[in-house]
Amino acid sequence: MPRIILAVVALFASWTAASAQHEVALKTNLLYDATATVNLGVEFPIAPKWSFDISANFNDWTVRERLWKHWLAQPEARYWFCNRFSGSFLAMHLVGGQYNAGNLIHIPGIGHLPDFLGTSFSSLMDTRVRGWFAGAGIGYGYTWLLNRHWSIEAEVAVGWAYTRYDRYDRFTGAKTQDNAVHNYVGPTKLAVNIMYVF
Repeated sequence: MPRIILAVVALFASWTAASAQHEVALKTNLLYDATATVNLGVEFPIAPKWSFDISANFNDWTVRERLWKHWLAQPEARYWFCNRFSGSFLAMHLVGGQYNAGNLIHIPGIGHLPDFLGTSFSSLMDTRVRGWFAGAGIGYGYTWLLNRHWSIEAEVAVGWAYTRYDRYDRFTGAKTQDNAVHNYVGPTKLAVNIMYVF
């Protein structure tokens, strides 16, 4: 499934690059890069003050028995206050993906993960969860031009996500709970992107 998402992003990039009247921006989120999460985003204009952004992320790593595997896709419509790809923008996004996480309660140098806005991360100490999620959010961002092609972009967004998952015992691998659900409200996007505009 992650390959399909990356293929869709590449298709959007090639479609927009082939059209002479459109600009297209390719980007990577430095915060995801810092966690070894492979990510790619593409953005292109759809109206004088509107653009469409889609990003895809994939992480398939296990580090010291700590598991945080996931893929997600995040399409987003943006309204620019001045020029596209420069200055302030408001954003509305959808988000969806799958995850497999466990043994995360104590991270060296950070300690225990706290409960956050009704979501109990402490339950990941002795269990592993595997499931899917879908949601939506709104955000604000700003883009700084470095030169004709390069820019830095920051964005923060909040929203809601619905998730359905199965819970497994971390030690035996046995399923301990079927089809649990959770409604998450809180940050849905945090990005510091380096981007190249064609």
